[in-house]
Amino acid sequence: MESGALVVGWLLHAASAAIDVFSGEGGARLGFAPVLSLTVWLVILVYAVESRLVPLPAVRRVLAIAGIAAVLLTLAFPGDARLSSANPWAPMHWVLGVASYGLFGVAVLHGSLLDAAERRMRNKLPGEGAVLGMPLLRLERLTFRFVEAGFVVLTAALLLGAITVTRWRWDHKTVFSMLGWLVFAALLAGRIGRGWRGRHATRWLYAGAALLLLAYVGSRFVLEVLLGRPVA
Repeated sequence: MESGALVVGWLLHAASAAIDVFSGEGGARLGFAPVLSLTVWLVILVYAVESRLVPLPAVRRVLAIAGIAAVLLTLAFPGDARLSSANPWAPMHWVLGVASYGLFGVAVLHGSLLDAAERRMRNKLPGEGAVLGMPLLRLERLTFRFVEAGFVVLTAALLLGAITVTRWRWDHKTVFSMLGWLVFAALLAGRIGRGWRGRHATRWLYAGAALLLLAYVGSRFVLEVLLGRPVA
């Protein structure tokens, strides 16, 4: 029943996101709320596919609440930004940017499950060494597979952004994006070179994800909501 409800909710979420993003005249609309909504939608999609292949904790209720909240937020703040660029590669930059948000969102979800499993181990609670049948090491590997994929996609998005931009500006979006990239690069280097694991690694994951969230969603939230300024 819960699985079916999540699928129905996901499809409705997809329809809502498509209507909102592509309802702008002359281009797509990607304010802070639509991007956040697309990110949650991608996280739910990956979770739904992955949960059919490997055993995962039942976090459907949390994901469903997040999806509902994201849709309601988009209805309240549809955004004013319009995607318009003479460079044919610009849309790919935006697609890759949103995709990297989704991949890192999935990594954060797995990282939180990893932290929860380690807390159970330290407190000697049931489920020691596994998360509902999934070995802890396997969950850790999955977490960093998503980090690696997100890092590759983010790198491609940043490179395309540098190519397609008409004039380079060190604004909040650029600064936070570069800081996020550096944090994820350090995390992967630390894991490969020094064997970073557990809570030490997930702290870096959360820090990098927070910086990326501030890069687009945070900067657009300030402009659209706090300052009431349309973003071109």
